[in-house]
This record gives sequence, C-alpha cells and structure tokens, in this order.
Amino acid sequence: MELRHLRYFCVVAEELNLTRAAEKLFIAQPPLTRQIKQIEEEIGAALFIRKPRGLELTQAGLYFKDQARQILNKVDTTIVDTRRIAEHGKTVFSIGFVPSIFYGQLPLMVRRLRKNKNLEIMLYELKTREQIDALKTGKIDIGFGRLSIDDPDIEQELLFNEPVLAAVPTSHVISKSNPTMAALSEVPMITFPAGNGPNFSDISQSLFHSRGLSINVVQQVNDVQTALSLVASEMGFTLVPDQVKRLTRENVSFVEITGDSISVPAIASRRRAEAPNSVMRLANTILAELVENRLTGRYP
Repeated sequence: MELRHLRYFCVVAEELNLTRAAEKLFIAQPPLTRQIKQIEEEIGAALFIRKPRGLELTQAGLYFKDQARQILNKVDTTIVDTRRIAEHGKTVFSIGFVPSIFYGQLPLMVRRLRKNKNLEIMLYELKTREQIDALKTGKIDIGFGRLSIDDPDIEQELLFNEPVLAAVPTSHVISKSNPTMAALSEVPMITFPAGNGPNFSDISQSLFHSRGLSINVVQQVNDVQTALSLVASEMGFTLVPDQVKRLTRENVSFVEITGDSISVPAIASRRRAEAPNSVMRLANTILAELVENRLTGRYP
C-alpha cells in the first residue's frame, strides 16, 4: 500500500461521497472506486458501507481513518522537519502547551534549551487532547497541560499541583478578603478557553459544581489575557493557576481562596516506551530541576 492510497482513503472518509472525493482529488470516480476496493481487499476488511446516497464508515473504517491520518501527519511533519534541518543544520524540538501553563517555568525551560545553538525550538499552543494527537504524529516531542488522559501510546507525569487563585476586579469588595467558593459563586464568572472541552474552563467550573454551587458564566474567551482584561473591566472574576499572578494587570487583584485546598495539576506528556534522545534527556534534566525549584519554594 502506498501513501497515495492512504490519502485517497482519507479524502473519501471525510467526504463520504465518491463523486465529491474524486473532484477534490482531481481524478475520475471509477479509478477512485477501484482504489478504495483494492485497499479493502488488501486489508481484508470492509471500510465503508455503501448506501444509496453515499457512504458510511464501518468500525474498521473509523479505526483505519484515525491511523491513516496519523501516518500522513507523521510523514508531513517529518518532511517539514527534514527540510528545516537541511536549511539550518539544527535539530528540531517541539513543545506543546496550554496557555495557562506558560506563565511559570516553561519559558525558563525554553530559554535554557535555546542556549544550545544546534537546537531549533518550536512552540505550539494546543489543548491537552490536541497534544496527545500531536505526540502520536510527531508534531511535538513533549506536551504540558492540565488534564489526565488515558492513552496506551502516551505516558503522563504529574509535575506538581498548582494552587488556584481568583482574579477579581480591584474595585470589588471581594478583592479585600480571601473569598470562599460560595462567595465567588455570587459574582459573574469569566471562563477560558472557549470551545469544546475538556479544558481549563471545565476544570474551573467543576470546582464549583463539585461543591453543589451554581455559577453565572457571563463570558467565555480564548485565553487568560482576554479573561483578565474583562476582569479589569469589572465584568466578573475568573479562576487562574497560581503562576498567572506573575502577570501584573491594572485593576486586577489575585486573591487566595478560603476553604478546601483548591489546585490544578501541571502535567507533562510524552510518547510511551520511546528511548529519549540527547535532546529529550537535556529537556528532562532541565524540567526536573525547575520542578524541584518549584516544590522547594525556590521559584519566585
């Protein structure tokens, strides 16, 4: 089976219509139909259910689509990285991260890695689920997120649990104390990021729901910077990881929350059972030192 067969299959699997797929691939429909049939014969399984108005993927087809897409993404990433290495003579090391984790020690890690003149560091803002997929395709080498995701191909390491603070308008009476979760639930809430979960927004809201508290979400935004701007505009409050307090924003106060210990995890994700190369060993050494500094209070 050749890569073009995988590309043909993926387009058909996306379109679920041979006519549209053929048009998208700029080939005639009969040859495309034969190619799909040959793929099924080679695999020994039906990938599509033929219906009068189009196609439907079988369970085997759904699995093959996911695997084929990963293979093609891996090939594309390898080609891009190979070209970059050829042009610059550097090894590429790619890091995925969620925005809420980039205000602490991750920039320090990137800064230290960049001191190696033979390395080119690539940064990708990705949700934790997106990081898992990116690790599988080789788009990134390590990911930093907040969510624990069970996947046989990925190993996750809990780096530390990080306290959660409330970012509130400085003018609000609640900024003068350490509010309880119940008190915060009475104030309009701004969450981030927007879009489908699971993400930090889901974690934030679950902290209230797990305590039987209802909340009034007045705005969902894409990033912490926008959320803090809305807090400064007195639209409401938002929950942030402790690292975010390093940002200084006028008219925004970061206050500790009274009551139960409220925290969110910082998690590193890597490909499972992959022997670390010299770059990954360097990254792991730097990361271990930074985490130790954090846990022992040496991190500002």
